Amino acid sequence: MSPLNSVDFTNGSIVHPDLFYISGFAGIPHIKYYYIFTCFVYVLTLLGNTFVMFMIYTDHCLHSPKYIAVFNLALCDLCGSTAFIPPLIDTFMFKSHFISFKACMASMFFAFCFISLQSFTLAVLSYDRCVAICFPLRYNEIVTNKSILVITATLWIFAGMAILMAVMYLTTLSFCKSAVINSYFCDHGPIYRLACNDYTPSMLINWTHPVMILWFPVLFITGTYICIGRALMRIAAASERLKAMQTCTSHLILVSVFYLPICITEAMGSAMDQNTRMINMSLTTVLPPVLNPIIYTLKTEEFRESIKKLYRRNKIHCKK
Repeated sequence: MSPLNSVDFTNGSIVHPDLFYISGFAGIPHIKYYYIFTCFVYVLTLLGNTFVMFMIYTDHCLHSPKYIAVFNLALCDLCGSTAFIPPLIDTFMFKSHFISFKACMASMFFAFCFISLQSFTLAVLSYDRCVAICFPLRYNEIVTNKSILVITATLWIFAGMAILMAVMYLTTLSFCKSAVINSYFCDHGPIYRLACNDYTPSMLINWTHPVMILWFPVLFITGTYICIGRALMRIAAASERLKAMQTCTSHLILVSVFYLPICITEAMGSAMDQNTRMINMSLTTVLPPVLNPIIYTLKTEEFRESIKKLYRRNKIHCKK
């Protein structure tokens, strides 16, 4: 069935298709192996992030502002992967390319909402490291569990409202031309360009939201690390400087894994082939959530100690 045949031209001037068609990856040989890879990655993402949340919840030593943010990142990674990977597998492995208008809007909302929250949470973690290194004596006064919870809740509300606004504007558009989405999911840009009436608000949102969600956090994180660098230069002892730098290592790796592919893709723009762009962007949404738990498990001393304590408790319990 053609997507155009499913458009309902009855009531009113706003015309929504009953179904969109997600075209996805076209002409890529052996693409099925990529879908199998994403299935494997999704399983690891579920296990890894669930484990991180379990450890933070059960170990009272990890009930600190930093690990509240880490818990939030793990939750967003888990939810974001669930918003992307199962629909991608269903669409392309099981040939379910058609999606209803309402389901598409819902899928878009959750996908972009959790990407936004991942970006914002990385900025929160950089704020935590900045205060810890630049104002160590005032850290416990400035960064508290309550303040981080308030910041996190505010970011959830802001991200939800921003993405909801983008989705609501799409519902005011009429789609009387093509109903084929040239992407691997219900992507905002390819959808609003299918409209046949004025889509200026959606076009502005498509420009402003990446600035709020991507570039502002990147600039904020860059600013915090400039402050951290200056603070480290004032530390006389090399051992103390190295110790302070090591507390930032895991966060810097997370930032690089998350932002670099997106920034490269956005910077290249239309110069990048469509399939290459979609593969790169899909990897950006698939890989960071599976790498984050591994990085925090291996690179963070407090987390390693927490795992050792859990192992010792279980060993003692088994002996009894």
